[in-house]
Formats: sequence, C-alpha cells, structure tokens
Amino acid sequence: MSEQKRHNEKKEKGDQSDPALEQNQSEKPMSFVMMVMLTGFIGGLLWTAIAYLCYYFSFTKIEPNIIFEPWAVGDWSDRWIGIALSILAYGIISIGVALVYYAVLRKLKSMWVGAGYGVLLFLVVFILLKPLFPSMKSLTAIDYHTLITTLCIYVLYGVFIGYSISYEENELRHQEQKEKSGEVVP
Repeated sequence: MSEQKRHNEKKEKGDQSDPALEQNQSEKPMSFVMMVMLTGFIGGLLWTAIAYLCYYFSFTKIEPNIIFEPWAVGDWSDRWIGIALSILAYGIISIGVALVYYAVLRKLKSMWVGAGYGVLLFLVVFILLKPLFPSMKSLTAIDYHTLITTLCIYVLYGVFIGYSISYEENELRHQEQKEKSGEVVP
C-alpha cells in the first residue's frame, strides 16, 4: 500500500530525478563568441534598415546598396531584392566588425568607446574604402545633411555593438567572481 502511495505521489509531482524528462533538462548557454556574432549580425541588419529609412526620407544621399556597386551588373540592386540582399550583406559584414571589437575593446566599459569605434568605422569607410565606391563623393564634397546623418548612424551602430559586447563581458566576469567567492553554486 505504501509503495503505491509513493508511486502516486511521484506521478502527481513529476519525477524530479529523471534526467530524460524535458522539464529536468537545462538549456546549454550560448558561447560568448556566438553571442558576439549574433550581436554583430543583428546590429548590421538593424542599422542598415535604419540607414535605408534615412535614405528613403532624404536625410542622406548615400543609398546603403552602394555595397554592391563594385560587383553588381544591372539594376537589380535598386529593386527590393537588392535592398534585402544589401541588408543581409551588411549583417554578415557586421559579424566581422563585432569580432574585431570583441578581440580588441571588449573589456572597456564606457559607451564612449563604442561611439569612438563607430567614428573609426565611418573614417575607414569614407577614407580607406572610398576607392571601392566610385559614386560616393569624398568627405569634403558630401553635403552636411548626409555627412551628419551617416556619421550618427555609424556612431549609434558602434555604441550598439560596443555596449552590447562590453555589457555581456562585464556580466560574465561578474558571474565568474560570484562563483569563485561561493555566492552562486555553478
């Protein structure tokens, strides 16, 4: 009788010791590098979409699909497929940008580091990579609306990437310190 009672109690509560049950399995956390790559990809998608909105509303004269200029033949890059592919391309390129930030600047906690990273990216694109994009005017020839809008997008993109990665790095270090001090059981 007592055996059946224990069996019924286990059945009602659910067997907490059975690791095969889905409710008793824990999710494996995403690795930090995968989180950095995901942050970069999402940041690229988000800020390229915002750049397209800025172009659509004439805040800037530089269309984001300029990325295809050295390789694209035909006018497909001006249609919806070109817009979608350029947003995706910037997302993929942004993974590399986020990995560079991770390798070099992740331990710096200030939002200003991310803003500076965005300014650095702006200068790299408009000075070093300018020869790849013949239709893009030089920094001195661009109207100030385009210049300010584009610089702001790069700064906000840098802050998004930088702050997200630095915040996660800081949280990871804080969690490791708690585990070492015995506050949290791993």
